[in-house]
Amino acid sequence: MKPDYTFLLIEDNVIDQLVTTKLLKNTLGHFNINIVSNGKEGIEWLYEYQSNFSESLIILLDIKMPEMDGFEFLSHYELLPDEVKSTTEIFMLSSTIDSNDIKKANENSYVKKLFSKPLPVQQFKEMIAD
Repeated sequence: MKPDYTFLLIEDNVIDQLVTTKLLKNTLGHFNINIVSNGKEGIEWLYEYQSNFSESLIILLDIKMPEMDGFEFLSHYELLPDEVKSTTEIFMLSSTIDSNDIKKANENSYVKKLFSKPLPVQQFKEMIAD
């Protein structure tokens, strides 16, 4: 894995936040992870920190969240400057079995992969090491 990644975890469930963070740290070691609780906070974080990016950004995005869900986040994300989007990879995390959600995630051009929770860290590590 490249050492110059920053992570943004957009997840409303505190237990899932802890589990995902622990899995990542156990597998990837030291890195910078930022956690927000919904898509709206994720967009606000991106606008606030976009000029400070010296690293690539990996977003781990939940689908079902209050206030702004993962798909609404993606609609707002589309409006961000290309400089931000060109250095960002988005992976969706979900426990959904809704075939419409799965199809929507797989068809979204910004989503690199939809993973079931908990995050399969070895597969994830291989994908970001490329």
